[in-house]
Amino acid sequence: MAKIEVVAAEGKLLKSFLRLPWKIYEKDENWVPPLLVTVKPFFSGHHPFLEHGEIIPFVALNERGICIGRVAAIVNQNHNRFHDDKTGFFGFFECVENEEVAGALFAQVLAVLKKRGCNSIVGPMNPSTNEDCALLVDGFDSPPTFMMTYNPPYYPRLIESAGFQKEKDIVSYIIYDTAQLPAKLFKVAELAKKKSELTIRPVRLKKLDDELFKIKEIYNSAWEKNWGFVPMTEAEIDFMARDLKKILRPELVLIAENQGQPAGFSLTVPDVYQALIYVRSGRLFPFGFINFLLNQKKIKRVRTMAMGVKQQFRVRGIDAVFYAETFQRGKELGYKEGEMGWILEDNLIMRQTIESIGGKLFKTYRFYSKHL
Repeated sequence: MAKIEVVAAEGKLLKSFLRLPWKIYEKDENWVPPLLVTVKPFFSGHHPFLEHGEIIPFVALNERGICIGRVAAIVNQNHNRFHDDKTGFFGFFECVENEEVAGALFAQVLAVLKKRGCNSIVGPMNPSTNEDCALLVDGFDSPPTFMMTYNPPYYPRLIESAGFQKEKDIVSYIIYDTAQLPAKLFKVAELAKKKSELTIRPVRLKKLDDELFKIKEIYNSAWEKNWGFVPMTEAEIDFMARDLKKILRPELVLIAENQGQPAGFSLTVPDVYQALIYVRSGRLFPFGFINFLLNQKKIKRVRTMAMGVKQQFRVRGIDAVFYAETFQRGKELGYKEGEMGWILEDNLIMRQTIESIGGKLFKTYRFYSKHL
């Protein structure tokens, strides 16, 4: 291939960085264009991740100065403090089908992370496991669900050609409204709900600040031993909640309390990607919002984004209530299917539970790593 130049995505080149996906996926009907308003904060200094992390974007230009690839080098101080390591990350990767271009992009990322003292690299993170992350490696035949990634089938080859190897796979499951949940699940759920010390209820949007405090406490406790976990700051929780609040159905967000103490939560949201796929510009205004509204009735899927119980409250039937209530409420609200994920490939307890209630393996995603 002719000359390739990898440069910092600054000024006008940042616009090229942000708009590149529209070139890569121009003819891909399964691609859901990102809303630029949700991506720009990571590169404008307005996202709370940047209070403890750094995102350095690069673009690959051909001999005519046209953007043909992009990637970001990422340093997440919260991750490294929590895990006591020196891991760097890559994310926001998009590229034409050319190993040389991909290699040049990753060479730049590796050089930047080495200078910052990192001894290994993991990705894709956009920019962490608390946001979009991982690379789709199986399940290219359908569009992604809300906040799940999507990419061309050739991306794994590009990344592997740059010397990366599998670090960890994550999976998602699909369950349909016609599934027959086992009677045992409902029995366990009913027994749990009868316990006087246990309360499981929908989120109270009018008291969102109090609810977010509880959710943050549960999340940072229930997930802390999971691979790739990064504790969320209050600012990050607030930022995400601000966006999710616009699409939440309170009936599908459940909080469990044991004698008033936060014990677990389950977060299920409508799959707005089923409407946003028709907003091809990446902008809601002035016309994108009309397309979104016109296609809202096509939203027949939900995604269970998170479900967790604190260690000391497990094996009490709380998870059974979450599964049973979410399934029943989703059907009552008219949804036809639900995606459950992502789930670590080696989280066999959760995977077996989901399979036992009718969940079918839907998509597989991969994190890659490389020693520096």
